[in-house]
Amino acid sequence: MRRLPRRLSYGEEATLVEHLEELRSRLLVCILALAVAFPVTYIFHEQLIEALTRLLPDDRELVTLGVAEPFTTALKVSFYASLALAFPVLVWQAWSFFAPAVQERNQRVVARLVALATLLFAGGMAFAYFVILPRALDFLTNYDDNLYDVQIRASYFLSFVALMIFATGLVFQLPIFVIGLVRLGVLTSAQLRSNRRIGYVALLAAAILLPTVDPVSLALEVIPLFALFELSIWLSVVLERRWQAADTRLATE
Repeated sequence: MRRLPRRLSYGEEATLVEHLEELRSRLLVCILALAVAFPVTYIFHEQLIEALTRLLPDDRELVTLGVAEPFTTALKVSFYASLALAFPVLVWQAWSFFAPAVQERNQRVVARLVALATLLFAGGMAFAYFVILPRALDFLTNYDDNLYDVQIRASYFLSFVALMIFATGLVFQLPIFVIGLVRLGVLTSAQLRSNRRIGYVALLAAAILLPTVDPVSLALEVIPLFALFELSIWLSVVLERRWQAADTRLATE
């Protein structure tokens, strides 16, 4: 049986072919994780669909318009759920691939950030399910409902809701992304503080690109994004000082 890909040590040299081989191996691990997670989520697809359907207002029901639509809808929902279930493995494989670029004394901190990324992802999904979607769906499904015979297609609704939950979980990775850029030297905490307005505009643009069109969900998305951005700046200031102090101690030893 082929072993799992070995994580290179900091500063360990490898050829381009070896890097590509490692990348291929880690992608295979990610695919295997999804292959294991998908049957599990498919077994519970009815419970997942029922949980997502509860987000609809009480006076709305889902309809299907095709013979194969119930089956394909179950596959779509199961796939999104398998992505969420396998997320820790996907993040760990990504981190392991880039680990050789991080000094070993900092790898423990980065490993903690991987755990934090998983918690933020779960928190983002929960925020979308319990806060954003109930209010957004109530607004969207009742907008000008006196003009239309509102019928909500199951495949469209469930794909929209599942994608919204998954995308919000990814957006909640903002602190990890910002801290990573600071640690790599691409950004500094001073730059983040002096360019707050640019950051707010970029976050607003990112919120608009999420799978929603109504002002209610947009407002509910922007507020936590701004809060996470401010948290990212604060964490960057604290961690940057620690990293600089550690680098200074090593230089004097």
